[in-house]
Amino acid sequence: MTRRPLREDEEGAILVFWAVALAVMLGMVALSFDMGRMAATQSELQAFADQVALAAAGELDGRADSIDRARDAAAELISDRQTFGVGEQDLDADDFTLTFLASLPADDRAAMADVTTDPHEAIHVRATVAPRAVPFTFAAAFFALTGRQETGNRVAASAVAGYTQYACDITPMMFCLPHPDFRADEHIGEMVLLRSGGQNAAWGPGDFGFIDPDDFADDSGTCSKENGVKRDQCLIGAVGALTQCVSQRGVDMQPGQREGIAAPVFNVRFDIYEKSMQHAANDPMYPAAPNVIKGYVSKTKGKSCDNSPGSPDSMALPRDTCFATRACSRYGDGNWAAGRTAYVAKNYGGTDPHPGARTRYEYYLAEIAAAAGGNILTGRSETGRPICSKHPSTDPERRVITVAGIDCTTTPVKGSMEDVPVVEFFRMFLTEPVGDDGTSPPTVDMWAEIVGSAEARSSGSGGYFHDVVQLYR
Repeated sequence: MTRRPLREDEEGAILVFWAVALAVMLGMVALSFDMGRMAATQSELQAFADQVALAAAGELDGRADSIDRARDAAAELISDRQTFGVGEQDLDADDFTLTFLASLPADDRAAMADVTTDPHEAIHVRATVAPRAVPFTFAAAFFALTGRQETGNRVAASAVAGYTQYACDITPMMFCLPHPDFRADEHIGEMVLLRSGGQNAAWGPGDFGFIDPDDFADDSGTCSKENGVKRDQCLIGAVGALTQCVSQRGVDMQPGQREGIAAPVFNVRFDIYEKSMQHAANDPMYPAAPNVIKGYVSKTKGKSCDNSPGSPDSMALPRDTCFATRACSRYGDGNWAAGRTAYVAKNYGGTDPHPGARTRYEYYLAEIAAAAGGNILTGRSETGRPICSKHPSTDPERRVITVAGIDCTTTPVKGSMEDVPVVEFFRMFLTEPVGDDGTSPPTVDMWAEIVGSAEARSSGSGGYFHDVVQLYR
């Protein structure tokens, strides 16, 4: 038998290749197992980071305690469990850190440049979960065989979320609050004297102005330019879909002053159609409210429907007593007991038909409900029902406006300004017709009672709101 040299013997060669291939394949499977555990751990941590960031961001409404509330919400509402990393354990407040940001950074590397501790500026929050080690099983053998140190077995996660509140179909108007922590729901029933702000002087508590309508009007709604309306009049006095949504984080002030149109436009709600609004009595876009008690009778005078001087047998809803005694200047205290007695005596002969009504707005609503579509007052010169408006509204909220409350101390308001932050949107009830002093530009006085915060409303007339809490990365 002839034997081949060993170097020429090829028998069993395939077995060598098969063994090498098997080893490589098993190694890849092993590494895939370890990589899968890392991916699963990272997914667990990322889901936890996302939940924490969203919970914290939902509290960033710009109020003084927003950061504290954000930390509490993240700590108390969110918990999870990490199962694959070293030391299977629950995930809670000890496993993440929160960083608050004044703006959304371009990328994670730029995040630290936007850090803020000011609750009024905190718009976004970054949640960072502490890294976790994932023990290698098969990969450990690979590193041991190759003499290399284990690396790359730590995973972490972070998420950035933000909060924005949008106000839609509101009155394009703002006013200055007496202090940054003034909240509508804490002052329900109190009266405010809103007065038009000066041209150049810094604005103080109770001064009001208008929001710029250029990017605010809904071009597909009632005040669309295509409808041929005077936009400023329409946005202040019309009904229907008026405006787009604006962010609470910043509204633009109206350049210039619009006080000259304010009183006539607001007063269509009281069945008064005069000056620039003479045409509106026949326009369903400008209806009067279902209750227009104001202390005098509207009468037709030529083409206008104006007040008749002197109607001594009725009166409008009264102001807080402190305004008469000069104990308060622009913000009242909600005590209208003396005026209520006079109102009941004048309009109802001394017997209060609605003793359960606490606020003037509640009294107004009770009068509408009791009338059931008929006259509100009897035996008086005015009935309380509109007589000039050919299309009176059945919506009691016709005399309620939704106005942006601004902290004019922190953000001094003066003329045209952009991105003015809103502390809160207020619902305010107009208790009597708006008046001006006839100067140019006129000083406009608007007496309104605080109904409450508008920010809980998600539908209905007079403004609605929705919150957007969003993950950005």
